Amino acid sequence: MKVLVVIDAQNDFIDGALGSKEAQAAVPHIAERIAKKDFDLLVFTQDTHSENYMQTREGAKLPVPHCLRGSDGWKVSPVLLKAAEGIKDVRFIAKPTFGSFELRDLLLGLPKPLEVEFCGFCTDICVVSNVLISKAALYEDADIKVNAACCAGVTPDKHKAALETMASCQIEII
Repeated sequence: MKVLVVIDAQNDFIDGALGSKEAQAAVPHIAERIAKKDFDLLVFTQDTHSENYMQTREGAKLPVPHCLRGSDGWKVSPVLLKAAEGIKDVRFIAKPTFGSFELRDLLLGLPKPLEVEFCGFCTDICVVSNVLISKAALYEDADIKVNAACCAGVTPDKHKAALETMASCQIEII
């Protein structure tokens, strides 16, 4: 079974509160990847915070309110939702922190073997967190890949470092 996981491709990470030109440049690549429709399941994760974000541990270290549930910044890019039209199995996972155990559990429950391809934002925070959680959970049951052209990090250097870390952990970088 093939799974495409798009991590946090939300407006706030593209052109909103934490947006970047690198994320904006990656969106068309992600849309092209989705449009191939050569997978069985498409999963979008959504970084999800509440109005008390600034009082959280994350908010203390990253004092930029973002991805507040229900806001425009929380929504998945409309370009990517358009690319996903017609796909039968599309799931959305709201996650309150970098890595998602709900995503891990979803992947664990799927028929094996799996081929799981990851892309999205930010390579050095949420992408790497979810990739390594998935690798640890599915170590013998899945080929896990990261599509580098469909990712962007907080900075280009951090993006590159995260890709190198994942490669060191036997993740295939494509």
